[in-house]
Amino acid sequence: MPKVYVYDSYDNKFFRYTLRENDPMPYSTDTTLRVREFRGSSKSNVLWTTTAAMEAWNLTRRTYGSGIPVGYAFKRIWEGGHGTTSQHYAGVAFDVGQRSTAANRRKIYNAAVRTGAWGYVEPLSMTPTWVHFDRRYGKPACRSTTAGYPTVRRGSRSTYVLILQDALNALGYSTNTLDGIFGHATENALKACQRRFGLTADGVCGCASWKKIAEATVGIGKTATVIDS
Repeated sequence: MPKVYVYDSYDNKFFRYTLRENDPMPYSTDTTLRVREFRGSSKSNVLWTTTAAMEAWNLTRRTYGSGIPVGYAFKRIWEGGHGTTSQHYAGVAFDVGQRSTAANRRKIYNAAVRTGAWGYVEPLSMTPTWVHFDRRYGKPACRSTTAGYPTVRRGSRSTYVLILQDALNALGYSTNTLDGIFGHATENALKACQRRFGLTADGVCGCASWKKIAEATVGIGKTATVIDS
């Protein structure tokens, strides 16, 4: 049974669940979003999201008024399938409506926009056969973009720390755990990885570090050093 981590930014805490595939996602309303739907094509034993993303989902589902078919939601960075700054790896993005009519996709899009709960709802002109929305959070480390990941450092807690830990482990730099909490082992692993890439080994994952680490990790597949339990 998969483990699901849910980050609550209001309290800066993680909550952990062990669920079955047909169980509803934590904080989702009733059975409007099951674990298997959130998982999509991911083969991971560990999934993660945030309370804010689940609340945004609930509002959108309630505003739309009927079931919303999910094509893609969660992915781990080494599984790939999305870009190097994809919010799917943070567990806060949804691509939906792939099996819907164009009219229904517009209704889903309008419902998502009306909620005002998502950090980003992609224009339909960019997604002709699906609707994308995500509940990104934090200020991107790279300037002049709204799509990147925020700077994380010792003491940070977030699903972005989970992405970093996941990537470092996949590249062979052990963080000893996959918990979303940036501690001593994560800092040491990041410094070692920064040295490999010729970056300043300061233990802070900012713009340059995110770029190098993501480019090296996206889509490489599950390596022997990945933590998946």
